Amino acid sequence: MNQFQAGQMPELEAKGWSGHFASMRSDPLGTMERASAMGDLVRLRFGPFYAYGVFHPVHAQHVLVQNAQNYEKQTRGYAKLRLLLGNGLVTSEGDFWRRQRRIAQPAFHRERIAGFVQNMAEATRDLASRWSQAASPTLTSNISEDMMKLTLRIAGETLCSRDISGEADRLGGSLKHVLEHFHWLTNAPIPYPEYWPTLGNVRFWQAMRNIERVLADLIEERRRSNEVHHDLLSMFMEAVDEETGEQMDDRQLLDEAKTMLGAGHETTAVALSWALYLLSQHPEVADRLAEEAEAVLGDKLPTPETVSQLTYANQVFNETMRLYPPVWAFARRAKDDDTIGGFRVPKGAIVFVGIRDLHRHPEYWENPQTFDPDRFAPERVEARRKLPSGKHSFIPFIAGQRKCIGDHFALTEGTLVLAMLGQRFRFERKPGYQEIAAEPRLTLRPKDGDLPLVIHPR
Repeated sequence: MNQFQAGQMPELEAKGWSGHFASMRSDPLGTMERASAMGDLVRLRFGPFYAYGVFHPVHAQHVLVQNAQNYEKQTRGYAKLRLLLGNGLVTSEGDFWRRQRRIAQPAFHRERIAGFVQNMAEATRDLASRWSQAASPTLTSNISEDMMKLTLRIAGETLCSRDISGEADRLGGSLKHVLEHFHWLTNAPIPYPEYWPTLGNVRFWQAMRNIERVLADLIEERRRSNEVHHDLLSMFMEAVDEETGEQMDDRQLLDEAKTMLGAGHETTAVALSWALYLLSQHPEVADRLAEEAEAVLGDKLPTPETVSQLTYANQVFNETMRLYPPVWAFARRAKDDDTIGGFRVPKGAIVFVGIRDLHRHPEYWENPQTFDPDRFAPERVEARRKLPSGKHSFIPFIAGQRKCIGDHFALTEGTLVLAMLGQRFRFERKPGYQEIAAEPRLTLRPKDGDLPLVIHPR
């Protein structure tokens, strides 16, 4: 850990009265990198106010676990996220969140997730078939767009037993526009930017109405139907809070459905996009992944049992999320004065936990910029956990009581998709394209959502 505790907290230099407002809008990754290079807890200035960047697992554990009750989600970013997701599991707090978590938790047990493996496998098989038919002898495709469509189909089928990705007349590009507009809402220099009469806002609210209409119709249809389904929506509708005897009403169902679709499919899609990009840069890793998939799967679709045997594919997916965590940073607000690493953090201060930078901390990761899936071999994971707060050196799904409820779902999906596609195809960066830059929006996605790769059938 950097030795700043004995003196004054390091502060990232900022010019002008606005401080780091401009740099966090124009280059948030670079700003956070410069801050993390100065220390494990660094102060940043935003106008007359200060925020605190957290870049060490020990400090992240303090915020997320040891003193989690002091750090709430009442920040501008979460306020804007509530416009997208409502008051679902990602955005709600307090007693309401605890109630929702109790009701939703059974739907995400490992046995339940195992029941969705067939949906994931069939959707991936269909994508692989389309690629094979289009490759003559190769195919160039925007992998980012392909992964978005794939994970949206999986999200729809597991949520409500329907492939909603094809409902172009109603859903169209609504979800995509809403997710892209989020960055502007969060970083706009004006107050309440969502209510200003801009063309972007008009499209945003139209898109939100389209999404909610599709999902509300699905919920109403399900209420009227006597047909038995084994999807997340049915599980949510049937679940009862053991402490209160309550169930989710239609508004809560709608918010959780938006959360599953909006946050769930986007995060997995960007992780898969980066994974295939990294495989295109590391053919030796791609070959090893393909060999494992061939040995485990052969010519059969994955099952829950065989997915658990795809250990190297799982390591590739985890190492991808280390370098390119979909949730690259998040913020909390201190409810009361606190002390982190010997430094005072005042009541009301915003604390940024820089997941991307924490995932590259040199105390925990040797050659942290290098892609090396063997970092997640069991013996190396165990060795890392023995370090101080080692469990929190890798937190792509956050940690503590607010850890993502869908972590096992995402890991199962990511491992399965990588194995199936890696078994059948080799990937190569499109000639003429330089290194693909990361763009921090709601998630850490490829810049402009553009990641063209040349696909070679194996």
